[in-house]
Amino acid sequence: MSVTELKERHIAATETVNNLRERLKQRRLSLLDTDISGYAKSQGRTPVTFGPTDILCCRTLQGHTGKVYSLDWTSEKNRIVSASQDGRLIVWNALTSQKTHAIKLPCAWVMTCAFSPTGQSVACGGLDSVCSIFNLNSPTDRDGNLNVSRMLSGHKGYVSSCQYVPGEDTHLITGSGDQTCVLWDITTGLRTSVFGGEFQSGHTADVLSISINGTNSKMFVSGSCDSTARLWDTRVASRAVRTFHGHEGDVNSVKFFPDGNRFGTGSDDGTCRLFDIRTGHQLQVYYQPRRDTEMAHVVTSIAFSISGRLLFAGYTNGDCYVWDTLLAKVVLNLGSLQNSHEGRISCLGLSADGSALCTGSWDTNLKIWAFGGIRKVI
Repeated sequence: MSVTELKERHIAATETVNNLRERLKQRRLSLLDTDISGYAKSQGRTPVTFGPTDILCCRTLQGHTGKVYSLDWTSEKNRIVSASQDGRLIVWNALTSQKTHAIKLPCAWVMTCAFSPTGQSVACGGLDSVCSIFNLNSPTDRDGNLNVSRMLSGHKGYVSSCQYVPGEDTHLITGSGDQTCVLWDITTGLRTSVFGGEFQSGHTADVLSISINGTNSKMFVSGSCDSTARLWDTRVASRAVRTFHGHEGDVNSVKFFPDGNRFGTGSDDGTCRLFDIRTGHQLQVYYQPRRDTEMAHVVTSIAFSISGRLLFAGYTNGDCYVWDTLLAKVVLNLGSLQNSHEGRISCLGLSADGSALCTGSWDTNLKIWAFGGIRKVI
């Protein structure tokens, strides 16, 4: 078969795939008679409203000298770990703004960090394709640095995300540029399960984000550069339970809804979306408010409030929208408030009790936003 014939067959096959994809999209839309906002409006629900002091920037955490890429809260709400391009992890006391640890990393190109459930350890990963574990109770060396207590090696691409399995300091899940996710046994340093890769139901491009179900830690979702999110069961590693379509760009962030039956996504296409893991259906799209001539800004990170009524989304232009998840309305933009960030919002996370939001930015700072009178809805 000649090269010309192969090209013609490839073009024909691509056209067939695109036609099938469009037919599937239309079929999904035909099965959905409404979305969450449409139903909420029909029930007379009113949007969340904010007073001038309901959300305030109460602290700015300064100490990094490079872009902040990732952050995580401890389960007891008063500590935050952040990872920066300056090659350091910093552990902060969120109540006092003081640094309790400044950890020099083996590889400066860090992309993700996470606290263990007990808060005794932190994990991080990046372009060295390794997930490094640090025990915060270990003694420092003569230069004051904390040594790596465990290195989890096995990925063939950068480590983009990591999260400890809830309630377990001994297991965590990583996502990688090698198109796979891995469940690790930290005690042995070995891979317990690999999700994707050579399996047909796995991602076909870099995995960018993961989120473990808080109500069923055997389930987790992953977002990828292949524009899909996938649901996995750690007891069945060979293939994804379900694949979620809808985005038209990289899925940069995924986060489970508080009830564990839904999850949210944030994408390069400028939208956030809400999916149901039981039906596989898209429940809502959160479009940025903008003029027709404006380009949509990339969504970098998302988080839900404790009740799920609010969705926080960070964007590359420094905006941080607070969405009413029921009515799909922006009720506040933290980027328009006093003391907001001066650069891209790269990461964000909610404290365990839901009383505060922390945002990290390319302006090298982290900011803690305290909730006032809106506690009843968050």
